[in-house]
Amino acid sequence: MTNSPSMEEFEALLEQSFETHDVVEGAVVKGIITAFEKDLAVIDVGLKVEGRVAMKEFGAAGRDGSMKVGDEVEVYVDRVENAMGEAVLSREKARREESWIRLEKQFEDGEKVEGVIYNQVKGGFTVDLDGAMAFLPRSQVDIRPIRDVTPLMNNPQPFQILKMDRRRGNIVVSRRSILEESRAEQRSEIVQNLEEGQTVEGVVKNVTDYGAFVDLGGIDGLLHVTDMAWRRVNHPSEILNIGQTVKVQIIRVNQETHRISLGMKQLESDPWEAIEAKYPIEAKITGRVTNITDYGAFVEIEPGIEGLIHVSEMSWTKKNVHPGKIVSTSQEVEVIVLEVDPSKRRISLGLKQTLDNPWHAFADQFSVGAEVEGEVKNKTEFGLFIGLEGDVDGMVHLSDLDWNKSGEEAIEDYNKGDMVKAVVLDVDIEKERISLGVKQLGTDVVGEAADSGAIRKGGIVTCEVLEVKDGGLEVSIADTELTSFIKRSDLSRDRDEQRPERFSVGQKVDARVIQFDKKTRRVGVSIKALEIAEEKEAVAQYGSSDSGASLGDILGAALKDQDEDK
Repeated sequence: MTNSPSMEEFEALLEQSFETHDVVEGAVVKGIITAFEKDLAVIDVGLKVEGRVAMKEFGAAGRDGSMKVGDEVEVYVDRVENAMGEAVLSREKARREESWIRLEKQFEDGEKVEGVIYNQVKGGFTVDLDGAMAFLPRSQVDIRPIRDVTPLMNNPQPFQILKMDRRRGNIVVSRRSILEESRAEQRSEIVQNLEEGQTVEGVVKNVTDYGAFVDLGGIDGLLHVTDMAWRRVNHPSEILNIGQTVKVQIIRVNQETHRISLGMKQLESDPWEAIEAKYPIEAKITGRVTNITDYGAFVEIEPGIEGLIHVSEMSWTKKNVHPGKIVSTSQEVEVIVLEVDPSKRRISLGLKQTLDNPWHAFADQFSVGAEVEGEVKNKTEFGLFIGLEGDVDGMVHLSDLDWNKSGEEAIEDYNKGDMVKAVVLDVDIEKERISLGVKQLGTDVVGEAADSGAIRKGGIVTCEVLEVKDGGLEVSIADTELTSFIKRSDLSRDRDEQRPERFSVGQKVDARVIQFDKKTRRVGVSIKALEIAEEKEAVAQYGSSDSGASLGDILGAALKDQDEDK
């Protein structure tokens, strides 16, 4: 050890120490080394007794022999006097107290602190902050999870204090916040040097369903899937791999959020330029089906150019079929250009236009009035749908099913799958409609009777009794295929003669037409109306005021003439 100071110097140091310190337990005080005993330093801190501190607690100074009697040191007073009558002092606790005071000041000022990761514990690591022990949670070690922390241990490095509790002796620190701050500064510097439209190189860092993240040298930019190529890209992995170096263009830079949007296709020429001249309306082209949706199919006609075949333009006849039932992905198809809109970057294509229009073909083969036959495809509330040649359907409206039955009654005679003959009534190619009629295959007896004049309201017809009923007579009208019913009240003018039983089946009677409606197809006849009409005619013929004849005489004469005519 080095030479001891003189007695006068030693006494002066002790006196100075006593004057400047008010020694209490739990405090850090200054003391004077008075002697060395083996590996212990004897220290006087102004108490009645001295204390001893292990040399190893003084660190390098205690190991290399540089400490000497008379040196002033700071120690922690654990107890003023123990059972042996000595002061209990600690350099280690003094260092810890000094560190806490310094760390609290740095924590308040938001300053970084330096420490060493030296041990692994549950949930994280312990860090030595120059005598004060701190806890480093595993989540605060780095920005991203680190599998092996060995390279980071026992190396002095900066930390940020997150929380301090002096009473409990707890300190929580973070290395991650230091890295994030450094990274943020680096990002800010990089972002400031980037400009929209600039072309840069980067490395693909991650690939997702919606795009790829590209490292531009310390900051990531998003390359969205829609900006990778002019053509459709179903998944970014089709054209990019992690670790691949790519050339991209800066599309947008947000200086505040540091978000960067990148593009690859922008470095190539836009295939939509002069697209109208390249693909004129009605041009027939070939393409490949790239995607199928509920509303149609997308067809790539060249790299970067896709057109849509809407479901309505896929088939002339298959109206309610999913597009996937007509075409398949990757299928080569021939299509017709229907519309080109460069501003909206849209091309409308037609698939059915490459095939013969079956409605045209049907109209060429079957003119109005032609007879056709087909299967009942469907029964609806307004008619029947009949499958015809060329895979087209025709409709028979309720009103065209039967001449003598209502449509609701007539449609009950048909079932799905029945083969039905019909007449073509109309073909509308533009609306893709074919109107058919079943009743037109038969004779319209009412129409014919009306057109020929065989029956007219007020006319006289001869009827044959078909059936005698309590309420009247069922009769057929001569020279027609019409039937009618004569009610009991219309059998005679005379009430006593209005008895149906006085007539017999097969008997012929004359009657007058009192109702004839071609639209409702109703024919009404009356014997009573005929008798009244004949009576009026007789009165008109024989009833001159000069004859002096009574009504009975007139009727008698009229009946006699009628009998003679017969």
